[in-house]
Amino acid sequence: MLQTFRNAWKIEDLRKKLIFTAIVLVIYRLGCAIAVPFIQPTALKNMFSVVDSNTFGLGFINMMSGGAFANATLFALGVIPYINASIIITLLTVAIPYLENLSKQGDEGRKKIAKITRYVSIGIAFVLGFGYYSVLKSRSILMYDEGLAGFFTGLVIVITFVAGSLLLMWMGEQIDKKGIGNGVSLIIFTGIISRLSDTAMVYIAMLQDAVQNKNTINFLLVPLFLVFSVLVIAFAVVLNNAERRIPIQYGKQVVGRKMIGGQSSHLPIKVNMSGVMPIIFASALVSIPGTIRSFFTIESAFWNEFLAIFNYNGAVYAVMYVFLIIVFNFFYVTMQYNPLEIANNLRKNNGVIPGFRPGKQTQDFITKVLGKITFIGALFLCVVAILPIIMGNLTNTGIQMGGTSLLIVVGVALETSQQLESQMVARHHKGFLE
Repeated sequence: MLQTFRNAWKIEDLRKKLIFTAIVLVIYRLGCAIAVPFIQPTALKNMFSVVDSNTFGLGFINMMSGGAFANATLFALGVIPYINASIIITLLTVAIPYLENLSKQGDEGRKKIAKITRYVSIGIAFVLGFGYYSVLKSRSILMYDEGLAGFFTGLVIVITFVAGSLLLMWMGEQIDKKGIGNGVSLIIFTGIISRLSDTAMVYIAMLQDAVQNKNTINFLLVPLFLVFSVLVIAFAVVLNNAERRIPIQYGKQVVGRKMIGGQSSHLPIKVNMSGVMPIIFASALVSIPGTIRSFFTIESAFWNEFLAIFNYNGAVYAVMYVFLIIVFNFFYVTMQYNPLEIANNLRKNNGVIPGFRPGKQTQDFITKVLGKITFIGALFLCVVAILPIIMGNLTNTGIQMGGTSLLIVVGVALETSQQLESQMVARHHKGFLE
């Protein structure tokens, strides 16, 4: 991977894209340090020292925002509004004929869907911003919370949160257009990487406790966590690179005075075609009950207990997490891979899959193989996602979200590296990938 980035740096236009992406990510981290006005930092820190360790909803948003949420900074909401809006619009594309027609209209249709997604993101950002403001107000963290001054304080805070989220969404789109990689994924990646020092401090504290109090359990847990992290990374890499190759034979044809075709090739179907997006989307959806429980004071015992069922170390959360990963994996593959279109393209180019007739038989075979590969990829993804939850419950430590963040980091890094490789291949720079 490092060799790929080193080789890409030698190409002028790729170097400009890498620099542009780096500048945007640096601006993102600077924005994570700009505090929202009218908030008492000490009181905020005391709140999260208690809440973050017990509440998954707030902890998840804080992880996805790179720690900006806990500090109530400009980018406190992160890209959560945009992710939730994307989930909603993606699901509605199947249910609403108008959106379904837009998805089939090529670039123009995708632009219109992206515009609708932005509007939905604004609405979700206002809801989350107001919810966060309500939490801050209920815990007496604001400098002014009464009368006209309190109204002005709330207005400024909510608008700042919304503006920061929209700015971050725009920055992600700029990376997509002028940089390298998926903008939203890279922003999440950068936020998670920036918190590695906090994770290191936790491990150091465990080792210090083991030395001072002769706690042999911590002596065993720290190496166990490190080995576990390496295994998760290795498993994610293998999963990302695995693929099924369907053989294709092209028939010979005469073009002018030349005989072309007749060569053999293959159709690669990756085991994990949807990348890290199913995990991001599943995590965002399954964290909604915890977020509601965190943002609002629920007096009803029934609803309080109902939302508590979805705690991140519970069985219900694990089952829903697995189910949503499988659903989003199949959904994304269905949206990106069209067996009918592939079969038609093969027939137009005089290509056949040995043993299957062009047209319907080829389409059915590709659909069958695609379903099997997608299911296997989804199961592998679920195993890698669920292991940190099991590990955290067995060791009574909070590594559940650490496993999710590790998967996201590895997935985004591999996707970005592969995009660089494909762009270098497109520029015919031989030997760079050897």
